[in-house]
Amino acid sequence: MALPIRDQLKYWGVAAVVFLLLLWFLGDIMLPFLVGGAIAYFLDPIADRMERTGLSRAMSTTVISLAALLLTVLLVLAIIPSLAEQLTALVNSAPEIAKRLQGFLVERFPDLADSTSTVRTTLANIAATIQSKGGELVSGLVSSALGVVSVVVFLLVVPVVAFYLLLDWDRMIERIDSLLPRDHAPVIRRLAGEIDAVLAGFVRGQVSVCLLLGVYYSVALILAGLQFGLIVGAIAGTITFIPYVGALVGGALAIGLALFQFWGDWVSIGVVAAIFAAGQFIEGNILTPKLVGKSVGLHPVWLLFALSAFGTVFGFAGMLVAVPVAASIGVLTRFGVAQYQASLLYNGQEDRAKPGPARKPPARRGGGEAE
Repeated sequence: MALPIRDQLKYWGVAAVVFLLLLWFLGDIMLPFLVGGAIAYFLDPIADRMERTGLSRAMSTTVISLAALLLTVLLVLAIIPSLAEQLTALVNSAPEIAKRLQGFLVERFPDLADSTSTVRTTLANIAATIQSKGGELVSGLVSSALGVVSVVVFLLVVPVVAFYLLLDWDRMIERIDSLLPRDHAPVIRRLAGEIDAVLAGFVRGQVSVCLLLGVYYSVALILAGLQFGLIVGAIAGTITFIPYVGALVGGALAIGLALFQFWGDWVSIGVVAAIFAAGQFIEGNILTPKLVGKSVGLHPVWLLFALSAFGTVFGFAGMLVAVPVAASIGVLTRFGVAQYQASLLYNGQEDRAKPGPARKPPARRGGGEAE
């Protein structure tokens, strides 16, 4: 006999509260394990595919780990220093860019030559703010990343956690499945499958889209000769998970920088604009339909709200669990709506609403009144 719904809600509510309290108090300690788990979840389909080719799980995990290690070393040695250098140079160039913009505007609109002009003062203030706040942002990101957890511990724990979770992923899923309450196991499996489909469609697919577009934008802009092409491509690729925003922000930034660098060379400026137009076409018609799909059920606004809320309350660890939690809540909400639409509360008592056959008048006995 199943537990009453009130008792079930009590137990599941207690489990949710315990999870949130652990995230609140142990967020910094849990961070390497959450990152390792996310990496293992992301790589599990690759390991499964390699197993289907005949490799053992241990060999598949080893090959993936070695490839990830090689890629990480390449990023640390070649790309990350260049990104930091270009970001710093872009922030420091903000006053010069604003000065050139001011000169361009003064040339076209002579009234702005007045030193007391509001627009001129505003441009100067914006340039100074970008330089000061940009430097603070870069240093703040570095210091906060170092303060979350010791870098040495993080770099040692995350690969080890990811390796063992990836190695034992299928066994862990089987163990969890064996612990499900028997009365609700079929429903929980179905909901878990829907949550996994949403996460697989959005997280794995969208991360792949972001990486591919980031590489495309960076390489294409560098080949086009744009001075800050690497950092602009990284920014555009990172925020691609918000529809159209990545292309708009990255395109505006790239074209704005191209106008200052290539002013008068309209071919080069047109090439930069064409790079983002082609990127938008590739994303909308090839990458997103193939890697993400059209019905992942995770709206960008809901995702941004979850990231903001969990990030504000639980810090960086909260941002890592925001997407799975948002996907789970979305799936459970759709399940609840479906249950509601199948209930009497939504449909009413259909028996009374449907017109039935006309009733015959009761028979009379002996000519008297009907009984």
